[in-house]
Amino acid sequence: MLTFKLIFSIAAIVVTFVTFIPYIRSIWLGKTKPHVFSWVVWGTTTLIVFFAQLEAKGGIGAWPIGVSGILTIGVAYLAFLKSADALITRSDWLFFCSALASLPFWYFTSDPMWAVILLTFIDLLGFDSTIRKAYHFPYEENLTFFMLFAMRNICALLALETYSLATVLFPLSVGSACLCLLIMVYFRRRNT
Repeated sequence: MLTFKLIFSIAAIVVTFVTFIPYIRSIWLGKTKPHVFSWVVWGTTTLIVFFAQLEAKGGIGAWPIGVSGILTIGVAYLAFLKSADALITRSDWLFFCSALASLPFWYFTSDPMWAVILLTFIDLLGFDSTIRKAYHFPYEENLTFFMLFAMRNICALLALETYSLATVLFPLSVGSACLCLLIMVYFRRRNT
């Protein structure tokens, strides 16, 4: 059974790299200028979820989330080096502070589940602007990116060694959000 889990974990990690490499290359070439602080927030939430999944006995199924968190922080750093969008708004600070607020939840409850619930909620709030933009401009979204992220999360779920709310919620929610975005864009493209 562990071999089965390891295969899905490795597959999820490979898909994570396949998803990120073109994006990182685009930043390096100056074609993409991501918002630095957004990527700091996403990297922070993802890394905290990774550690929460490890504590909740997610095992090798947590590894893809950890790799994604490291790559996300790497994107933030590269965006900073390449002088991308560094304007920080109140909502940016709100999301960042909310992500950090998950740590006391975890500490005081001694249960990583509460941190994962808060972080998943914060991460899903980040989809709001993407969904709104994709609805109005369905041809401006890179569907391959979201399809690969949905696949990565499915593989990560299958690789989990223990299934609990703390281990399943984040990859299931983010994967579902990606699938919903894909479906919405598909129908918007058919009707425009």
